[in-house]
Amino acid sequence: MTLHAWNPPHLRRRTCLTLAGAALASAAGTPAAAAGAHRPPAGPVEPAPLPRLALRQRRLANGLLVCSVADASTPTASVQMWYRVGGKDDPAGRSGFAHLFEHMMFKSTKHMANEAFDRLTEDVGGQNNAFTAEDMTAYFSDVPSNHLERLLWAEAERLAHLRVDQANFDSERAVVQEELRQRVLADPYGRLYNAMPVEGFSAHPYRRPVVGSIEDLAAATLTDVQQFHRTYYRPDNAVLIVVGEFDDAQFDAWVDRYLGPLQSPPQPIPRVTAIEPRRSRGRRVQLHGPQVPLPAVALLWQGPRAAHGDAAALQVAAALLSGGDSARLNEALIYRARSAQAVGFSVELYADAGMLVAYAIAASGQRLAPLETALHAEIKRLARAPVPAHELAKVKAQILTSALLARQTPQGKAMAIGRALVLHGDALEADRMLQRLQQVRAADVQRVLAAMLATPAVSLHYTQQAGA
Repeated sequence: MTLHAWNPPHLRRRTCLTLAGAALASAAGTPAAAAGAHRPPAGPVEPAPLPRLALRQRRLANGLLVCSVADASTPTASVQMWYRVGGKDDPAGRSGFAHLFEHMMFKSTKHMANEAFDRLTEDVGGQNNAFTAEDMTAYFSDVPSNHLERLLWAEAERLAHLRVDQANFDSERAVVQEELRQRVLADPYGRLYNAMPVEGFSAHPYRRPVVGSIEDLAAATLTDVQQFHRTYYRPDNAVLIVVGEFDDAQFDAWVDRYLGPLQSPPQPIPRVTAIEPRRSRGRRVQLHGPQVPLPAVALLWQGPRAAHGDAAALQVAAALLSGGDSARLNEALIYRARSAQAVGFSVELYADAGMLVAYAIAASGQRLAPLETALHAEIKRLARAPVPAHELAKVKAQILTSALLARQTPQGKAMAIGRALVLHGDALEADRMLQRLQQVRAADVQRVLAAMLATPAVSLHYTQQAGA
C-alpha cells in the first residue's frame, strides 16, 4: 500500500516514499505557494484526443504473454518481465516471499554470475530495477536498443536457471530483513504505514504487508523458498513487455529463440480466492512507536478493486483532496487551521479489493481527536458541496499530464501496459483508463466518494510509546 498514486512500494534499491517521506514533502510547501496557484477559466472543456499505444500481443505455446510497442523515436528499449505474484500470494506464515524473490532474481544463474544483470545493463549506459506490490512483481531494464537481444536472453536465463541455493537465499534474506528494519522499525512513521493493510483488511491476504516480517523470513527454509519459486516463476505466469526501437519480425524471432523453448509445469497456478467481507462497524486502533516526533491519525475505508467502473472518479477525488500544495486538505488543515503539518488522501485499488486512506500528522501541540474530526469533515465536504468547474478541470489536467509525460519514455509505456494487464486483465485498459479520466464529472466524484464514506471506517491513532 502506498500513499500516492501507484508508486511501487518495494523497489530493489531505490527508497520508496513512506508516510514520513510524504510528511517531509508536504511540510516543504508554503501557504504563499498555494495562494498563488493558477486557476484556469471556468467552463466546459472538450476532451483532447489522446495518443494510443501501438500495441502488439501474442501468447507463446508455453503460456508466456508477449506485449510489444515498436517506437522508432527512441534509440533505447525497455525490457520488462511482470510476474503475477505479489504479497497476496505469500504462503501463510511466510510473508515477504514475493519481495524476497524480487531480490533473488538478481543473483546467479546457471550461466550468469552474481550481479551479471547489472553488468549487462549499467555497463552499457542503461539501468535495471524491480518492485514488488500486492498483486505483482516486475523487473525492468532500460538499455540502448542494440543490446535488446542479450537482455531477452538474460530474462530467459534467470527464469529458467536461477540458482535458488542456500548461499543466495541467506544473502538476500539478510538484505530484505535489513530493508524492513530501515523502512518499518527505524522510520518514525513506519509502524503506522505497515499497520494500514493489517487493519484495513480482515480476510484477504492484502492484510499482510508486502515487505514481510523479520520473524517469517527467519523461519523460512530453503525448501520453502524453492517451492515458492517453482510455483510462481514460470512462463505461463509471466508477461514480457518490450517498448522501444526494434524491428517487429526480428523481435519475434529473438523471443521465439530464447523464451519459446522454456517449459511451464503441468501443475495449475494457485490463485487467491478470498473475498474481503463488507465491514459492518468502525473501530479505533491505538498504535505506538518508539520515536514519534508528532502524533498522527489515519482513517481507512473499504474501496473497490482496480477494475471497478468508479476507479477514475476516485482517482480524481484523491487529487482534489491531496494532489499538491493547493489541494483541499492542505488548504484546510495546514494553511488555515494550522492543525496539521502533513496530510494526505490515497486511493489504493488492487486486483481483488481496495482501500481508501486519509491521514494527518498533527502540528505541534495539537490533539488527535479534533484533528480526526476535521480531517473527516473536509473529506465529507467534497462529497456534499458542489465542486467548482475550474478546480475539477485543474486536477484532471494534472492527472492526465502526469500520465502522458510518463508515457513519453519506453519505460513509462511498458509500465502502463503492465499495470493494465495485472490489475485489469487487459493491456488495452492502458488507453481506456485515460479516456475514463477525461469523462469524470463532478457528480461522479461526489457520488462515489459519498458511497465509500457511507461504509464504516477504521481509525488509527499513532503516538509516542510510553517511556521511549
